[in-house]
Amino acid sequence: MSAQDPLRRTILIVDDEPAITKLLRIVLEAEGHQIVVAADGQQAMERVAARHPDLIILDVDMPQVGGFEVCRRLKLAPETRLLPILILTGTGAANARLRAWELGADEFLTKPFQTLEVAARCRSLLRQKELVDGLDSAESVVFTLARAIEAKSSFTHGHSDRVTQYAITLAKQIGISEADLDILRRGAALHDIGKISTPDAILDKPGSLTPEEFDVIKRHPADGARIVEPLRSARDILPLIRWHHERINGTGYPDGLAGDAISQLVRILSVADVYDALASDRPYRPAMSHEQCQEVMKKDSERGGLDPELVRHFFENV
Repeated sequence: MSAQDPLRRTILIVDDEPAITKLLRIVLEAEGHQIVVAADGQQAMERVAARHPDLIILDVDMPQVGGFEVCRRLKLAPETRLLPILILTGTGAANARLRAWELGADEFLTKPFQTLEVAARCRSLLRQKELVDGLDSAESVVFTLARAIEAKSSFTHGHSDRVTQYAITLAKQIGISEADLDILRRGAALHDIGKISTPDAILDKPGSLTPEEFDVIKRHPADGARIVEPLRSARDILPLIRWHHERINGTGYPDGLAGDAISQLVRILSVADVYDALASDRPYRPAMSHEQCQEVMKKDSERGGLDPELVRHFFENV
């Protein structure tokens, strides 16, 4: 990469061998990058929090916290899971390479290394980071749009934030992984984005909906999925957007899924969504009390709609 190349990023080098750190600094500063250094895993975590690097070159065998553990923590955390990590180590055994891939490392090189290869691998990872950053920017626009849609009506304002809080509380109670919690958090925030295509006259209608109007309402999950589908970074949340109105007994919409075809994350979101809908004022009725919500949702689960175990867990904590 020439000095005129605009792809100049911050690279964190984590290695307890000063000679290795010095060599990598010379190579990568010549590429135009800003270099940050850490001598062990604990320092690395502190540098990541303080400097927000664009790439990490990570040794495995270090004091304090080892490189594999640093990689594991960063790839599990929602805010750093997409941060590219290049494992660079003197441990050349196949099981070390396999361990790196299992933990989510993006590249693996062994010492002694060729400086030209390290520089080339870094350029490749940084270009990938550019693409990911662009996708995240597009996703941020969609999140902003979703909030704007909700804010149009006093009946929907804050709905997704409350649903997200309820869903995450329930998910943590039953031991959902950090990775799935992140998917659930993002999916809950965008689950109603399809209502952008629903006329306000229907959303805010004070009386009962006609069958034709209800058919319009029922389109919003599929419409929402179509809005988000072009975003590669958001494809893991498509099931939550499209299927949050599906029911275990097959009476939901838009696809009439039933039983195990509805994932656990979707079932969790459905419970949280139904509770907030019942517990909030709507144009056609006032908010129900907590006890009334529990009774309605329990009866629904007994009929095979909502997941009965999730409903039970939900009311143990709300």
